Amino acid sequence: MQPRPSWLSSALLLSALLALLTTASALSHEVEKQVTDLFTSNGTVPARHTNNWAVLVCSSRYWFNYRHMANTLAMYRTLKRLGMPDSNIILMLADDVACNARNSFPATVYANSGRQMDLYGDWVEVDYRGYEVTVESFLRLLTGRQPAYTPPNKRLLTDASSNVFIYMTGHGGDEFLKFQDNEEISAFDLADAIEQMSEKRRFNKLLYVVDTCQANTMYSKIYSPNVISSGSSAIGENSYSHHNDLDIGVAVIDSYTHYILQYLETTSKTSKATLQDFFNTYDPARIHSHPGISTELSSVAPEEILVTDFFGGVASIEIMSRDKELPIFARGLTSWKEVRRVKSIGGDQREAWQARRPLGSAVAAGGWDRPLSEDKDIWESLRGVGTAVALGVAIVAWSVSGSESRKNKVE
Repeated sequence: MQPRPSWLSSALLLSALLALLTTASALSHEVEKQVTDLFTSNGTVPARHTNNWAVLVCSSRYWFNYRHMANTLAMYRTLKRLGMPDSNIILMLADDVACNARNSFPATVYANSGRQMDLYGDWVEVDYRGYEVTVESFLRLLTGRQPAYTPPNKRLLTDASSNVFIYMTGHGGDEFLKFQDNEEISAFDLADAIEQMSEKRRFNKLLYVVDTCQANTMYSKIYSPNVISSGSSAIGENSYSHHNDLDIGVAVIDSYTHYILQYLETTSKTSKATLQDFFNTYDPARIHSHPGISTELSSVAPEEILVTDFFGGVASIEIMSRDKELPIFARGLTSWKEVRRVKSIGGDQREAWQARRPLGSAVAAGGWDRPLSEDKDIWESLRGVGTAVALGVAIVAWSVSGSESRKNKVE
């Protein structure tokens, strides 16, 4: 038998390797494209809005700051009424008012002098309480830079498809907000934290609202895209309380928060009201200060953003087409389902088991149903890849065996 020319073996080997590389390159390109489309947002590819989150912060403590806790709890109640689940609301409270010895109505918090609704019921879930409410914990929450042992209820588990609403209330001044009369967060700290969120793709759009003295200065340093901000008062202005309760003995809500909640109470889960409608309700004469609005960082005008895109829940479901699924091994896996094996004891049980199998399916070893029709393309792809691999292995083995034969013949 004449030995095969070495150039023929090399050519066959090269052809097999080229076939394998072509197949691998095509699969790699498809996976890379889909992964890029999935994770790219904030300006390059429009992100999908699929969920809402809220961070509600009362940065004050002590009895005389009763209204700040009422502000936050009233906002919390409104978000829940509009459909946002507790799992998507991070509530930060000093939580020292309801059970304060000076409270004439123990274990309650009210936001109006008529005391029609207790805001501190069993349905309230406080995530950060007391001395957990610090500047550090707040910044770590926003940026996601938390210890590994941090429980889920203390994490802001957002992504590039999340709209995030941040509400803060307390005592502040020019470009700062005090935390529990012990430390301060500056406008620069806040701006840098939001920029980290943007770089990590932790939000789709962000709405920042703050109720404090000189509140508008708190968002003056924000520079990240897709952020809309609003505050209760301009630089040099105080943010005033709305009214007192003589039986409680202190102010029960701030004016700015009172009026925005008054508007939100007229909103339903299916409302088509926009953020511009929300901002149009601002009345400096009633609020006794000049609320500020910043929309220049947003790529979408407030007239095109629904109020419920931040203050409500999202109940939409996105259905992906088959060509958007990951190729080969991941595609079609959802069409597989485990079936219960039935021993051949005859009669009705065998017929019942057959009836549960989908039409046009075959049972694979191990007890799995594999549809033969809708996933035919997957198996053809796998068969093609398998054929290419087998061909390559055969040619390599052929080439090696030919080399060994020639070597033995020479010897």
